[in-house]
Amino acid sequence: MRLVIARCSVDYAGRLTAHLPSAPRLILVKADGSVSIHADDRAYKPLNWMSPPCTLKEGEGDSAGVWTVVNKAGEKLIITMEEILHDSSHELGVDPGLIKDGVEAHLQELLADRIETLGAGYTLIRREYPTAIGPVDILCRDADGGTVAVEIKRRGEIDGVEQLTRYLELLNRDPHLAPVKGVFAAQEIKPQARVLATDRGIHCAVLDYDALRGIEDDKLRLF
Repeated sequence: MRLVIARCSVDYAGRLTAHLPSAPRLILVKADGSVSIHADDRAYKPLNWMSPPCTLKEGEGDSAGVWTVVNKAGEKLIITMEEILHDSSHELGVDPGLIKDGVEAHLQELLADRIETLGAGYTLIRREYPTAIGPVDILCRDADGGTVAVEIKRRGEIDGVEQLTRYLELLNRDPHLAPVKGVFAAQEIKPQARVLATDRGIHCAVLDYDALRGIEDDKLRLF
């Protein structure tokens, strides 16, 4: 991971345009290729970011100090450095991943056992399907034989949608699995997370924990 603290301005050009005026900010460049811009007043949420797969090019000559990040859709994040206050790189190694609490782990187990509740004809491929960036909670197939990746949370928030998005981008590179659709499943899904999921073509499933435990014929509500 590379950490850069710099006075910079940021411009995003893609499905919409956005501009961050000059200010001191933290720039994170992760090993997976993602780049995110952070301020000191927004908890963990970045001001702007580019998810992998994307490429970072640092300018040279007259363009020195200008970073251009481009994703596969051609969208650009342009960071114009005015003053670099700190620049360091750190090798974090492979992360063991988040250990789910008992409810999330049990939800995964129950849903895997009753995968047909996602829809008639659904079949399980496996739980904890391994990828280079961590395991997908459930990988399954729908009635048409298409691959579906399911991310399960107790409370569905934006970071969970982002996590599933990264899995989908990676899984869709595998010709044996692609095209891969996504289902974001949780006991409660926040409105902002639902909007983001819908925008990215990801279905949302509200899970009833008690019903999954005790009702054989329970159906999930898909949105």
